[in-house]
Amino acid sequence: MSGGVPRASNRARRILRGPRAEAVPALIGRACALVGLLDIAAGVFPRFRHSRMHAIAEALPGSFGPFAAALSLSAGVLLLLLAHGLKRRKRRAWRAAVVLLPAGAVAEFVYRHSLLGVLISVALLVPLLRHRTEFGALPDPRSRWRALANFVLMSAGSLVLGLVIVSVHPDRTLGDPSLADRLTHVVYGLFGFEGPVDYQGSTSWTVAFSLGALGWLTAVTTSYLAFRPEHPAARLTEEDEARLRDLLDRHGRRDSLGHFALRRDKAVVFSPSGKAAVTYRVVSGVMLASGDPIGDVEAWPGAIERFMDEAKAHSWTPAVMGCSETGGEVWTRETGLDALELGDEAVVDVADFSLAGRAMRNVRQMVKRIERAGYETRVRRVRDLSDGELERVRLAAEDWRGTDNERGFSMALGRIGDPADGDCLIATAHKQDDTPGPYGDLKAVLHFVPWGEDGVSLDLMRRDRLADPGMNELLIVAALQAAPKLGIARISLNFAMFRSALARGEKIGAGPVLRAWRGLLVFLSRWFQIESLYKFNAKFQPRWEPRFVVYRASADLPRIGFAAMQAEGFVDLAVPLPRFLRRRRNAAARPCAHRSHEHGVRAA
Repeated sequence: MSGGVPRASNRARRILRGPRAEAVPALIGRACALVGLLDIAAGVFPRFRHSRMHAIAEALPGSFGPFAAALSLSAGVLLLLLAHGLKRRKRRAWRAAVVLLPAGAVAEFVYRHSLLGVLISVALLVPLLRHRTEFGALPDPRSRWRALANFVLMSAGSLVLGLVIVSVHPDRTLGDPSLADRLTHVVYGLFGFEGPVDYQGSTSWTVAFSLGALGWLTAVTTSYLAFRPEHPAARLTEEDEARLRDLLDRHGRRDSLGHFALRRDKAVVFSPSGKAAVTYRVVSGVMLASGDPIGDVEAWPGAIERFMDEAKAHSWTPAVMGCSETGGEVWTRETGLDALELGDEAVVDVADFSLAGRAMRNVRQMVKRIERAGYETRVRRVRDLSDGELERVRLAAEDWRGTDNERGFSMALGRIGDPADGDCLIATAHKQDDTPGPYGDLKAVLHFVPWGEDGVSLDLMRRDRLADPGMNELLIVAALQAAPKLGIARISLNFAMFRSALARGEKIGAGPVLRAWRGLLVFLSRWFQIESLYKFNAKFQPRWEPRFVVYRASADLPRIGFAAMQAEGFVDLAVPLPRFLRRRRNAAARPCAHRSHEHGVRAA
């Protein structure tokens, strides 16, 4: 690690080392969730309402009046919805709970004269007020998609819960309604209408008001999310991008992932001196940074502290994906976070690369075979391509992507041919055909971003599905052979997750645990291209640079992993637009094409 990195203040360290303070919101959130579950049980199950537990549950906030079951159900669902926000210290969840609990206490006293109900509400309200300073987290970035997601999830939950409500009264049900009849009754009830199922006595009213309450909650929460002021996810401003480019001009040689910080769907925080920065994206409550901080390593602690302050202000889970060993040491030292080796980056030194020798036999034979088939390659800077050719490359990269959603975050720029990215490198494969395709003789594209003044880092690999296999090997070799003329000494290829485990697990003498771990990785490779990336990279005899994930606690790793998969495009929770609408939108906007490296390996 480079020496001379100063220690930041202990402020960032204190952000994470306050377990007692963090335990209070979590405890209050769990208490609200417990009360909510009891309320739901009291509202749904008639036997529960007549059990000993009901003596306590009926006094819970919201379980009063002639419509006790419906009100209990509503209060339970609302408290469950608030519980997650309280655990994350969200200010708005705190405000809602502070309003809901006293209202429940007043109602208990007015309608039921229940002192126990008042005491339960007060027992939750007192710690909320006492620890109000703990609930200061700002809202997450949001969009209108949340309303649609809420409608789908609440509707599904209401159908399931409604079916339970309709079915738990067998002794009072008239006749023997089928499952279709009960589902129809639930759907009608959610909209406030009578369905085909009949009950004896007041049970019909209990079921009707309970279903109506579920429908009302779905409508109200969806309307709130749809019409509340929108806080879109942060975007990189022109001023921020200019500052980042200045830092990369001076310090970009340090990290091969540095240029990917210029993705315009990332936000950025700068150190107080402005000499370092951390770029990030918020995904599912995870503040996800990628690579090392940008800029002077001496100023990294200041940027990291700003990053941690932002995470604390919004109650986001801080995490870093793919930082180097130096970056991991600084992050863990300055914040108290932990680091775990995630995989290895393949870096080829141009001066050491050669197709000669037994180790390169397969690559050499493949390249010669493709060249004999009539393919030729061109390796140029983006600024050297004509506008027409650059447009064909953009359109081809979009069309050859192979999936509906874009992929890439930590190692993808997200665009091709931007005027500000003239130093990027494009390698293309061409072949004259009797029947040219929509992109002429273009058959494959590799796009590289700058890595300081004498390096490039692989961004995307795309090829025509009708082209011969081996296009990616051909273009990587072409880029390595053309590199000296372009002043390039280093080329960073793909990132291979868990590369060391795969390599050690296949060697003689590997233990049963390591072999089992390798077997799991091979199995997962059917979906995530883990083993194929490692084998593809190994063809070019690279040196391996370890990359790390930085995280707060082991319990956060599943959440961080899921957020990373969302950011990289492997998991898409949003409802996608139809393909013809996406094409229209892309045509109207500035062209953009990117993809994580895994797709290129699949094409190979």
